[in-house]
Amino acid sequence: MSELVGEAVTAPSMHNAQPWRFRYSRGSSAFRLYADQERGMPHSDPDGRALHMGCAAALFNLRVALAKAGWHPDVELLPDSRDVTLLALVRTAPSDDGGDTGLRLLAPAIRQRHTSRYPFAEKAVPENLRVALAGAAYQEGAALSFPDSWHLRWVEELAEEAEARNLTERGSEQDLARWTRIGAAEADTATDGVPEYAFGPRKHGGRAPMRDFSGGKPVDDRGTTPFEGTPQLAVFSTAGDAPVHWLHAGQAMQRVLLLATLKGLATSFSTQALEWPDLRWPLRDPLTGTGQVQMILRLGYGPQGPVTLRRPVRDVLVIED
Repeated sequence: MSELVGEAVTAPSMHNAQPWRFRYSRGSSAFRLYADQERGMPHSDPDGRALHMGCAAALFNLRVALAKAGWHPDVELLPDSRDVTLLALVRTAPSDDGGDTGLRLLAPAIRQRHTSRYPFAEKAVPENLRVALAGAAYQEGAALSFPDSWHLRWVEELAEEAEARNLTERGSEQDLARWTRIGAAEADTATDGVPEYAFGPRKHGGRAPMRDFSGGKPVDDRGTTPFEGTPQLAVFSTAGDAPVHWLHAGQAMQRVLLLATLKGLATSFSTQALEWPDLRWPLRDPLTGTGQVQMILRLGYGPQGPVTLRRPVRDVLVIED
């Protein structure tokens, strides 16, 4: 069971806070996934939306790992209304057909996927791959769209406005300071947060919506470089905006990330505009005006990001009889 959870916790989460806890019951052969609310972002994510999505990404990885091991995962979201921290119950049973083929095919990407905060090539993602990525999101109950033309520029401008606010807003600064690891001694040993070697270079030109994880502080050996002039962004949305929708969106995000990785794409996130209610609302589809935007993904052809460490499984998994 430790190996399965070890696969689950490679999932991304906001500022790499890793806000999850697992319990496995030998008697019922079931996992319980809990939100670790002490690892939330009081300012950047006051409602816990991003926290739920990070936990849901770990849940999807667990599903993939179980399928790879020949088990069938039966997932129940929010199984106990009396405990809002219990996000999912995953009952397991041997699979007669060797596990879900679609999930098993994604397994190699679990360890290959890393967030890349580097420039991507000015090379378009093929339309057939975009369709496949949208289909992957749909399988998990979310919609994935690719803004272009004036809508793309609008999304970029909202991200730029949010980044400017975050650099001067005390609450955002506090969230960032808690979860960034600056200095080689801390960065090389930290098992959570974003280490300085994963910040990527400073952006000098281009319109990629990049967060400056340094918060404007000097970081040794961090240069500047131009980013892509026309970033390729994908927007995840759901019909509603309750915890259950966040859990669907997080699983959709992770399915898309794993498929994108298998297809040779590098990925990163743009969450800045989602952290401000007055900026998140205008991100909706301009043609329909419907849907709740849950995540913005930047994708393209470029270097995979570095491996960032994860907390030991023993710190996030309890096994009980």
